[in-house]
Amino acid sequence: MPHLKAATRIVPVLGLGVLGAAVLLPGSVPLGLELGSTARAAAKPVVLRIGHQKFDPLTLVKFRGDLEAKLKPLGVTEVKWVEFPSGPPILEALSVGSIDIGRTGDTPPVVAQAAGVPFVYVGTSEPKARSSAILVKKNSPIRSLADLKGKKIAFGKSTSAHYFTIKALQSAGLSLKDVEPVYLAPADARSAFNQGSIDAWAIWDPFNASTAAQSDVRVLITSEGLVTNRDFYLATKSFAQENPDVIRGLRRETQAVSRWANRNDDKVVAFFSPLIKLDPSVLQVVVKRRDFSFVPFTPKVVAEQQEIADSFAKLKLIPRPIKVQSAVDPAFLK
Repeated sequence: MPHLKAATRIVPVLGLGVLGAAVLLPGSVPLGLELGSTARAAAKPVVLRIGHQKFDPLTLVKFRGDLEAKLKPLGVTEVKWVEFPSGPPILEALSVGSIDIGRTGDTPPVVAQAAGVPFVYVGTSEPKARSSAILVKKNSPIRSLADLKGKKIAFGKSTSAHYFTIKALQSAGLSLKDVEPVYLAPADARSAFNQGSIDAWAIWDPFNASTAAQSDVRVLITSEGLVTNRDFYLATKSFAQENPDVIRGLRRETQAVSRWANRNDDKVVAFFSPLIKLDPSVLQVVVKRRDFSFVPFTPKVVAEQQEIADSFAKLKLIPRPIKVQSAVDPAFLK
């Protein structure tokens, strides 16, 4: 592991006790970002505040430690990193202007848009179709999705696991009304699952892989074929309008780091293993089915998000129908 390069400040946000992660480690990733003297002169000072989760493409960008230097020609004087436990708090932080850009799963943006949060989509990722699953205990009588009827199933409210659960139940001719939803954050759900106080748990990686590796756990179904599980990069409307070049610079660097990650599974595992306290052998599985990319939005992805929005509106899980397209910044649409 390289020597420490810099340490960022602890940045409390929204009373969540989250931390700006503490370590920036070096590692050169070519970006090819060259600006003329006119662009340099025109760049105005910008402090970029990035919201990320512990197991996150942006966390890898932070680990590599090159972003600040790459964005300096664009007028970025400082990058602040703020860590969150899941996607919904990132949207809350965007709503109150505590961060400028962040990454979430597919469902939090839909819920946030329906609530009037002033954000725009500025990018997405390739699919992570196998990264979520519904887990049950190995000795559970639940052998199929149909057996979930009347059972307690835990997942995070307004998270990607929420939509995955809906799609999984629908594939078996069931709905949320046929089960007893238990809304729990991952750490609380893991405890409830291990104690046997819930019957099933819908969860994403790395929680999925680490729990599924337990000898007393069985995978009921994975998300493959049901949802794409893409990442979504979101920014406040004001930041996207005023700093599109900074967002493109972050996207280029994230893509460069993604390419590095694809060639260096062992290094990615060595970094994340102590950070998320996961055994390297399990994390190898996670990394191989995890996508770290940051790519432009496309009409296909807009349609995927609209399907989530329509589903949530029909189930009255959001207060009103929405048009996802209206939250897509055309500057970042391919």
